[in-house]
Amino acid sequence: MILNIESSTEVCSVSLARDGEVVDTVENLTGQNHSRLLTVFIEEIFNRLNISMSDLDAVAVSGGPGSYTGLRIGVASAKGICYALKKPLISITSLASMAHHVIKNYRQYNLPEDNLLYCPMIDARRMEVYTAIFDREGKMVREIQAKIIGPDSFESFFRENKIAFFGNGSDKCKSIITNPNAIFLDDVKSSAAYMAELSLEAFNEKKFEDVAYYEPFYLKDFVATIPTKNVFRK
Repeated sequence: MILNIESSTEVCSVSLARDGEVVDTVENLTGQNHSRLLTVFIEEIFNRLNISMSDLDAVAVSGGPGSYTGLRIGVASAKGICYALKKPLISITSLASMAHHVIKNYRQYNLPEDNLLYCPMIDARRMEVYTAIFDREGKMVREIQAKIIGPDSFESFFRENKIAFFGNGSDKCKSIITNPNAIFLDDVKSSAAYMAELSLEAFNEKKFEDVAYYEPFYLKDFVATIPTKNVFRK
């Protein structure tokens, strides 16, 4: 039994899975309320199912890339549970879990089976996204990167493939990527429910993180911004 935590985007999501099958999910899609909601959601799941957290076999957390603050909140919560209960910690790449969901449900999204690549995108502000490209088997064929999107960003892949774009960073790319082989999927958001099979696979292969020293994959350094309404401004 694995607790999955997804906090890399505006979605705050928690799921509990048994043998890779989701038993329950609680999530909020409305914005950055992770610090207020995450522990509440975790407690809600265990209370609703009337089971103890000590029954867990592991905790899986979205390991990035994504929101700096969201990732820190999720990882801190996961590490706290693992440390207290002496359970293993699993990290799942945020982009991989979204891609896994779409690949598994390609018929639901009316996608072709052949000559199709999958490109999840997480918003990284302005015209930049965190992204990677996966094939039909879920293998990463272009590594994770923070990419400023332009009209020719995916031209080498479009020569022989269609590409399905999805995630909260894909909407702003629709007007930029106009190749006829581009397919944009609406309403595909990150979710802890999408992590269940990948976290079970990692558990079976004993791919665990060091609870004391693990840090999420931020990809970019945190940049503090100055509030537009500065009460100390002269």
